[in-house]
Amino acid sequence: MNRCAIIGHRGQDGRILSGILQDRGVQVVGVGRGDLDLTDETAVSAFIEKEKPDQIYYFAAFHHSSEDRECLSDAGIFRRSSNVHLAGVVSILESIKISEKPIRLFYAASSHVFGEPATLPQNEQTPFRPKNIYGITKSAGIESCRFYREKHGVFAATGILYNHESAFRSAKFVSQKIVRGAVDVSRGKTTSITLGNLEARIDWGYAPDFIEAMMLIMDQSSSDDYVISTGVTHSVREFAEIAFSELGLDWKNHVTVDESLIARKASELLVGDSSKLRERTDWKPKTSFAEMISIMIKAALHED
Repeated sequence: MNRCAIIGHRGQDGRILSGILQDRGVQVVGVGRGDLDLTDETAVSAFIEKEKPDQIYYFAAFHHSSEDRECLSDAGIFRRSSNVHLAGVVSILESIKISEKPIRLFYAASSHVFGEPATLPQNEQTPFRPKNIYGITKSAGIESCRFYREKHGVFAATGILYNHESAFRSAKFVSQKIVRGAVDVSRGKTTSITLGNLEARIDWGYAPDFIEAMMLIMDQSSSDDYVISTGVTHSVREFAEIAFSELGLDWKNHVTVDESLIARKASELLVGDSSKLRERTDWKPKTSFAEMISIMIKAALHED
């Protein structure tokens, strides 16, 4: 591969992948929010014809929660989510279909497509039962990739991604809330942080390990759907305990619980079975849960 387009290159996964590819001498074309109207098929087709990428990674995502300052109705969230998670990737798929150059696509989906799963752990055969708009529209994106793959022979691989963290993770996620909160406490900027359900268990992995999995998926002879996960869950309490311990602090003295956050957020147990990925690519996570948190803490300490 000589040239790669990354849709959503300013996010965590896009930044990590860009760095890896550039280190390998691959030309990276980044597309961020506002750079290209992904719902405009003509504009997308012109972009692909001009840039001629060998591969495209579709990381674009619309995240919205009840804590966001921008208040949107469900209809508004559906429209914006659908534009990013479905209409945008369909524009890419249609452009690849008519392109004379064989282009490979990776679509980043989410474990939220399983919602309240009927089985534990979840794999590629687990039925989609999304319970939020993010999961509903991401599952539609997966189905669109399957359609173009099966009907038109497009190389459209999908990754059903479980939680993966790094120093590039947005501050709105609980992992960074804990990490940055712990660092602020260690510096005397605050005395405590507020969390929700400490017993919620999450399948947490290290983002660079997940990026490696995506690249291995793109190197396969044919495209398919893959669960990317560690297969091991840890509680929010464990995350906080390790993060504060890294700084010589006892988390019990600095974490308070907001009962309203527990009531507002469901905590279905999502844990992935990535056996298919491991068997086909020999991939496995390299970074432990504790090592990941330590890396994030050290990065946060060096931000200022």
